[in-house]
Parts: sequence; structure tokens; C-alpha cells
Amino acid sequence: MTRRWCLLFLFSLAVAAGSAQAHEIRPGYLELHQLDNDAWDVLWKVPVANGSELPVRVRLPPDCHDGAGSTHAVDGATLTRWRSRCTSGLVDRAVAVEGLSLLRTDVLVRVKLLSGGEQTVRLTPAQAAFVVQGDQHWHDVGISYLGLGVEHILLGVDHLLFVLALMFLVDSGRRLLITVSAFTVGHSMTLIAAAVGGLQLNTAAVEALIALSIAVVGVEIIHRRRGRPGMGARWPATFAGCFGLLHGLGFAAALRELGLPEQAIPLALLSFNVGVELGQLAFIAVVIGVLAMAGALTTRRAEGAAWHVPGITVPVAYLIGSAAMFWVFERTSALWL
Repeated sequence: MTRRWCLLFLFSLAVAAGSAQAHEIRPGYLELHQLDNDAWDVLWKVPVANGSELPVRVRLPPDCHDGAGSTHAVDGATLTRWRSRCTSGLVDRAVAVEGLSLLRTDVLVRVKLLSGGEQTVRLTPAQAAFVVQGDQHWHDVGISYLGLGVEHILLGVDHLLFVLALMFLVDSGRRLLITVSAFTVGHSMTLIAAAVGGLQLNTAAVEALIALSIAVVGVEIIHRRRGRPGMGARWPATFAGCFGLLHGLGFAAALRELGLPEQAIPLALLSFNVGVELGQLAFIAVVIGVLAMAGALTTRRAEGAAWHVPGITVPVAYLIGSAAMFWVFERTSALWL
């Protein structure tokens, strides 16, 4: 019994942390556009956390001299554009982002060369510098967007809570795999449609509906435990696939902020989707491991799947649903501000 309450307490802390910060910190974005042999147009997007701009800045080589620039606020970030002239050029030289090692965010870098070539790099706190290349190999784009996909799902508390709710809705590993795969197919379809076909809805409205989808799954869990299974419990894959279409619009909003490399859009989209899927599977594996251990320590054998620990399913459903409804009201109110 003591271990069960400890487990519920941990879930409560996780959900409370999610309620305090439902949105992940968006990656920073740096674009270097070559104008001639020496001149570069620089676009620098810095995320804002708790109303303050994160203390990170671009460091070009010492012989680069910055001209006058312009700065304005955009959704969740500060956007600055200026022109820099580097007497020795930038190709084959290092560019860094200072302060990144102290923060929980990454920076996506896109270099557009005068020749038409592009380079895409993802900077992390562990690797905050890169060398501007004349040509880029395809696998660099794949690795960059793969990492962005993993990061987006693991830092997106609302998306993770939806996956967690799906776990408590199904009762076998096979059904869970099919359900999560359907969710992936659903969000992949709208992500591609939004990125390539121009499908776009109001971001605040989409985020409010995503929160509502989490609350709906929470209700489905409770109905199932009370012997009155609804559509979600009877057809979880269809249920997850339909809501996946909605979550894909949320993924697309994040990806739209960063943009896609013009010469490798299919690869970038595929890599981002694979990254999201890998992040989901890693999260599921951790949750199953923790709950399986907790189930093995209880006084009676867990019913159903290994992650269905007796006595916590309904309380966890209420915790998830409460956090989701908080986000619904918070995000709905943002539509009118």
C-alpha cells in the first residue's frame, strides 16, 4: 500500500509539473544566408521563457562585422535580423552559440549558400558550435531532424500525457503497439499535409483541442474500469488515429517555426516523424518498466497488462484529466486575449 501511494505521488508531481509548463521550450533558430563572398544576412530567433529572452547569442568569427539590425517579438520568441560582413568569408569556419550549454534548449541552424546549396545543423548544449560547409551530406539533415523529433515529443508534456492515457486504456502489449502505431500514422498524415500542402489552423485552437483530447481519453479510462467501455476502449486504434490527426497539427506548428530545408523536405519530414516515434517508444518503455516493478511489489497480481497496477489506474486517469482540463481552460482563454 505504501509503495502504491508513493507511485501515485510521483505521478502527481509529474502532472503538476506538466500543468505548470505544458509547452516545451521551442528550439532557437539561426539562419545564415550568403549574399556575396563576404556578406551574410543573419536571422536569429531566441526563445522566451517566463517572459524573459534566454541569454544565448550568436558568435561569428572575429573578422565578421555586424551592421544595424532590427528586432521584434513573435510568438514565444524574439526575432532579430542583421547583416554581417566577414572579410575572410564563413565557409570552412566555425560559428557558435554562446550560453547554450547552460540552457535546456537546442538551436536549429540553416545555412543558405550563394551557390544554392544548403546546410542544416542542430546545435545542442553538448555541441554548441559547427563549421560552415560548402556542401552537406544528406545524413546531416536526417540526424538533425531526427533529434528535433525526439526532443519535441519528450519535451511536449501534453503529447506524452496522451500517450500515457492510451497505455491505461488498452490491456495488452499487442493492442498498445497497434494503438500507438495508429496514433503515429494519424499525426504523420496531418504533419505532412501541413508542411507540404499548406494545411494550417489557428495554433491556439489546435492546442486547446489537443488538451481536450487528453481529457476525453481520461474519461474513457474511467468508463472502462467501471464496466462501461466507450468507443475508445472498444476501438482504441481508430480512436488514437483520429486524435493523432489533431496532434499532428500541433507538431506541424512547431516544425513550421523552424522551417524545412528546400532541397531535402521528404528526408526532413521522415526523420522528424521517426524521431517522434522513437521518443514515444522510449517513453512507453520507461513507464512500463516503472509500473511493472511497482506491480510486482504489490500484494496481489496486477490484472491485465503489466503496466495496469491495481489501485492506480482510476486515480491516474483523474490526474491526467485534471491537468488536461486546466490546459483546456488556459488555452481557450488565450483565444480571446
